[in-house]
Amino acid sequence: MKLPLTPDALSKEKVDAAAVGMGLTLPHQEQWDFLQSLYTLDLQAAPGSGKTSLIGLKLALLAQGWTSATHGVCVLSHTNTAKDEVRKRVAGTPAGRRLLRYPHFIGTIQSFTHTFLATPAIRGQGGRVLVVDDDAYAAAAQRILHSSWTYAKLRTTLKHQTDGERLLSDASYVCEGTDLEVASFRPLPFGAKSESGKQFTALKHRIAWSGIFRFADMYAIAERHLARAPDLARAVAGRFPFVLLDEMQDTDAVQQRLLDKVFGAGGTVMQRVGDVNQRIFSGSSIGGAGASSFPMPMAGELPVSRRFGGRIASLAAQLTVHRRQEIIGHGPEGTVALLLFDEKSVHEVVPAFEYLAAQIVPEGLLAVSPPRVLGARKQRGAAQQYPQSLACYVPGFGAVEDDETTATRGLLVPIVREARAGWAAGNGQAAVVDLWNGIRALTCPTFSRAASALPALGRLDRSPATAGGRTRAILLDLLTGAMEEPEVWTVVTSRLAAGLRDLADGSALDLSSLDTVLEPARVQTGMPARQGTAIAGTIQSAKGETHAATLLLDCLGRTGRKYDVGQAIAFLAGHGDLMRASATVKQAMQLIFVGATRPSHLLAFATQREHVSPHLAGLEGHGWVIQDVSESYPGRYPSC
Repeated sequence: MKLPLTPDALSKEKVDAAAVGMGLTLPHQEQWDFLQSLYTLDLQAAPGSGKTSLIGLKLALLAQGWTSATHGVCVLSHTNTAKDEVRKRVAGTPAGRRLLRYPHFIGTIQSFTHTFLATPAIRGQGGRVLVVDDDAYAAAAQRILHSSWTYAKLRTTLKHQTDGERLLSDASYVCEGTDLEVASFRPLPFGAKSESGKQFTALKHRIAWSGIFRFADMYAIAERHLARAPDLARAVAGRFPFVLLDEMQDTDAVQQRLLDKVFGAGGTVMQRVGDVNQRIFSGSSIGGAGASSFPMPMAGELPVSRRFGGRIASLAAQLTVHRRQEIIGHGPEGTVALLLFDEKSVHEVVPAFEYLAAQIVPEGLLAVSPPRVLGARKQRGAAQQYPQSLACYVPGFGAVEDDETTATRGLLVPIVREARAGWAAGNGQAAVVDLWNGIRALTCPTFSRAASALPALGRLDRSPATAGGRTRAILLDLLTGAMEEPEVWTVVTSRLAAGLRDLADGSALDLSSLDTVLEPARVQTGMPARQGTAIAGTIQSAKGETHAATLLLDCLGRTGRKYDVGQAIAFLAGHGDLMRASATVKQAMQLIFVGATRPSHLLAFATQREHVSPHLAGLEGHGWVIQDVSESYPGRYPSC
């Protein structure tokens, strides 16, 4: 269908005016080509090229000129982080805020699947959706398996499997034609018609009827719904004549297949934006079919990065895995450094980086953008090598209490986060319902009796003097309060626990583990207990961020044989052909590429001297700053 836009919606005058209002400059023709296009296209954008700003500008222009009250713009992304960033951009202008309301939709591919396909299918069969979360599902499955004699045979069978717990926790629906089958991450060790197989399937169905699903379940249910209702895809596509898909490189095969079934008929304008060389999530990696078609051969390009200058741009281009990519650096001319250490000086690496950052990065910038320390691996594995992970360099990083309650701790946090996003987008009623349903699911020990334990939202009393009224007030606090503060979270969840006990009032609801469910996992994500300014995290968590200074720590690859930064240094020194490397090496270099394209002023690598000794002279010749932290250096901190 023809897009419902005013004729001058994307005119030069409108684009110029909107860009000025958002503080953007548009010096490159590639930017204009994307902004003014109303046809299906792909846009390959280099790190730091202003992709998100450009998307925000285009959406604001579309919102300003949109003329339909029933057909909308659909903006999809792979992660909540990317979705939230898009929402933030469009909410910055009066016209853009229209996209936060009906008939438009901004969300993840997962939430799109829930909203328009899977949830209607489940409700149409008399079911309900209380929570969609892999951890919540795993906790429910294990709790039911070990508390009911109905599954005694399955319990015995799984006990003799080294990965039996994961087989159950990962049980997912898959769509086979017009039917749903139950599968796990590997073939099951029993037949579907055996006693264990029947109990395995029955347990999956029981949890589904209670309203708890895995993320993968929703895709399978959506696929079956599309297969059984041929007109559904046409109806959804008709609702959204324009679709913009951000972070396209991370779309996996299942998501792509679903989007093709909905929008593949050709009546929808589909514009896909991303960076093929930042494809890091499972299912979309090397050899995966999900985003293999992106970008199309005639895709537009945004090769200019304003995040960093030529030195980092040139280095990053050498680490491109999926295809060689020209990256032109128009940002600050940064410094590239290499920190060398031995086994005795591992804990000196981060302090040395902090000192180096203080010498190189402007003081004012460092105050608002602290140095970041990144690694591909959070915790060490079974291998004997040292160091292996972030936790080796930063003692205490990611340390979680090692007890039997860890698996269920913190499950409320993502439910509150998603509900708050819905509330901020103006979907107040749905946000309250989703939050309460998530709480109901998490606190139900036996799902066959869940409805009698905690009532539906509509049955909660509204009087402030009643348990129902107090619970409603707590839900509002969870949706609107400053939950980022640990003290506030503790107070509110303590009130929630008391309110739920009042509501249960002698019913079958077992609240013995309620505090554990409500309490967020106690994870240390900062630095050791010394004065310091750097912030530690995984490379995956930093995707899409911009840093003043970034340190990439050498971590052991998942095969337990090679270190990622050490390998990257060899490729950067001209030893080996990355494009001919194994899939495992390429996957490691994908993460290094993402980490290396975060900083504006200082990019540092840390590795053991023995891993890179043959390359040091060549790197110095290319202007690298090389420092051995096992030796004395100015500003050295005392050993931790």
